[in-house]
Amino acid sequence: MSLTDEERSRLADIVRLQPTKNGELQEAWGLESGSEVHQYLENHLKEYYYRDDDSLIRSTAEANELVDVEPGIEADAVARGAAPETIRVPELEAQVFEVVAGPDERSQSVVSVLNAVREAFDIDPDVDEVRRALRSLERKNVVEVVYRTVPTFKLAVERDAVTVEINE
Repeated sequence: MSLTDEERSRLADIVRLQPTKNGELQEAWGLESGSEVHQYLENHLKEYYYRDDDSLIRSTAEANELVDVEPGIEADAVARGAAPETIRVPELEAQVFEVVAGPDERSQSVVSVLNAVREAFDIDPDVDEVRRALRSLERKNVVEVVYRTVPTFKLAVERDAVTVEINE
């Protein structure tokens, strides 16, 4: 199957962002809803993606070969529940990874991580952006959730055990 430039670009997004959700692709592609993402996937990229046991979107091996980008995470590592050695993430996720509590520290609430990002980087992201970044890092097995009164987060691995590369 021959892909258009748009299809190839969107397939590259899936490879780079995996494991991902409709909402992340909706944001990346500028679509109106997760339903539009689903329709696009089914109508244009059906042969190149699948949903794992957690309903997260992943690219097929064939898709990985078609596009010239590195997968967002090592699929084998996630399948084993292990942390990958390298993650490729948007800048905000890299900043969140840098400031979130370490594996031996007390976990932090989303607001606490938000404040740490604001202080460390002199930026003002929205609390929902930080929450999405934390959940994305959790799906990549580098952040874990600790349930207290509210969900709190901390690294699942030592910070220096993972190389973080920023997607442009």
